[in-house]
Amino acid sequence: MSFANGSILDWAVNITFALLMLAMVLAFLRLALGPSLPDRVVALDLMTVLAVGFSALFAISADEPAFLDVAIALALVAFLATVALARFAERHRARHPAPPPPEGPDP
Repeated sequence: MSFANGSILDWAVNITFALLMLAMVLAFLRLALGPSLPDRVVALDLMTVLAVGFSALFAISADEPAFLDVAIALALVAFLATVALARFAERHRARHPAPPPPEGPDP
């Protein structure tokens, strides 16, 4: 089963590449503009997951299974980086607690 100018797989891969790049741009915006450290950590983790997906999709597109090894290695490094950043965020929160809310009459 194919379209006039290519197979359905080619169309699906191209559409998925575009969606992954859009998601990467949006995640980068959250990383740059995120209001808090946990927002930035989650955005960075999302970007690494998207990079793993991009590498796996490229392995399908190029018919080169070596890129799956790259995706697995990147996923392992991303997991360790996420754990390290979460630990850093927890220590940062313990050292710098949030100020108590201001006391005053309830509206």
